[in-house]
Amino acid sequence: MERAFDRQDAPRMWRMSDEAGRRAFLAELPPDRRAFLAALPDGLAVTDPDVLGSFRSDRLVAVEGGVPFALVRARSTADVALVLRAATATGVPVVPRGAGTGLSGAANALDGCVVLSLMAMDRILEVDPVDGVAVVQPGVLNAAVKRAAAEHGLSYPPDPSSFEICSIGGNLATNAGGLRCLRGGITRQSTLALEVVLASGEVLRAGGRTVKRRAGYDLVSLFVGSEGTLGVVTEATLRLRPARGATATALAAFATIAGAAVAVRTVAGSRLHVSALELMDRVTVRAVEAMRPFGLDTAAAATLLIELEDVGADDLAVLEGLCRAAGAAEVVTAEDPREQEWLWAARRDALPALDRLGATLLDDVIVPRGRIEELLVATERIAREHRTTVALLGHAGDGNFHPTFVFDPADAAARAAALAACDEVMALAIALGGSVTGEHGVGTFKRHFLERELDPVALATMRSLKRLLDPAGILNPGKAI
Repeated sequence: MERAFDRQDAPRMWRMSDEAGRRAFLAELPPDRRAFLAALPDGLAVTDPDVLGSFRSDRLVAVEGGVPFALVRARSTADVALVLRAATATGVPVVPRGAGTGLSGAANALDGCVVLSLMAMDRILEVDPVDGVAVVQPGVLNAAVKRAAAEHGLSYPPDPSSFEICSIGGNLATNAGGLRCLRGGITRQSTLALEVVLASGEVLRAGGRTVKRRAGYDLVSLFVGSEGTLGVVTEATLRLRPARGATATALAAFATIAGAAVAVRTVAGSRLHVSALELMDRVTVRAVEAMRPFGLDTAAAATLLIELEDVGADDLAVLEGLCRAAGAAEVVTAEDPREQEWLWAARRDALPALDRLGATLLDDVIVPRGRIEELLVATERIAREHRTTVALLGHAGDGNFHPTFVFDPADAAARAAALAACDEVMALAIALGGSVTGEHGVGTFKRHFLERELDPVALATMRSLKRLLDPAGILNPGKAI
């Protein structure tokens, strides 16, 4: 009788790291896993437990990853196609993986799965300044695309806080956004074409190098944000924009959350060319100052960081006036690039600083700008009721916030309280007309909220598309939808 892969078998098999142990491990695998490995050339799959242990989870602390039985480091589209054909034929689940910086559990391994790493596919194939595109493989880092674009006087707008370490493949999987997306848009708006390997092993090409293209359905948008559940992206044609014009940055400190929320609405609705509008609350600012002093006001209830592009003669004066009218006690402005980068370093240090306080459960919700104050005030109340610490930070300009719950990882009750508070905040975001995720994705962590947020016919349609493109259900099962 065929024996299913059982996680309880893992400790005994995983300790075997020599060749004899490897052979014993392979002999004990269920027939479907042995058949999968037999379909691959020697050396393509890795079963060393010391290696596999590093590929179990992404950065989400709330959901533990499973135990994979193999890792494949794909180096070409042909490698990906071979893996998916073998997986469909044998029914072995495949978890595509980029840099592992995700925060929703979308890259978490499943027991007995194959982890398909795309990080070895890390070439920038072309940068064309005439068409304004970059053609890249999925393992290329976001920062590398930005640097390549800058060499041609161009820019790549999607700007996750982890841009220096996150991959384009992961950005595509989650439809990543980030700090500076108010003018340039998020990943979907910067993706013109994709090469995608389907579960069958067939290679699909959608889109092209032109901004205008309306023949057929928009398959590019379908795959962006699908979290590896519909196909595996092996090449992307990304839209580049002109280099940003002159910029200026303002830091405004507010005595109340309400005042900061008013400033967000008035600044975002003004004639100013706002490219980023970030909020950090008192908990966040104090954590940042404790790690690396920037001179921020640790008594302020909320601090806004605002970046302007194409700055006019009186723009900074207008911005300062709007902030002070909303109740800002202090406004600091900077036009020198080094001074601006110093201010933005404080925002990018926020998550590392909070990590120093304990385990962090980083949420990702979005609400209309007019409901920001309600979200923030209610989140603080929810944290108090659950006796957990919450830091409020996020991309206030588009209503996308990352309430971060901090707790002692050794305290099971504290962990449970943080999870319960996080669930309440997600329910709150839906009630305020928003979503349980703005940019991190659904993964495994937020699937239980889909029935609350999505139209039932829309959700059924999504699941029908999943069955159509992946009838054997081998692509990242249990994720996204």
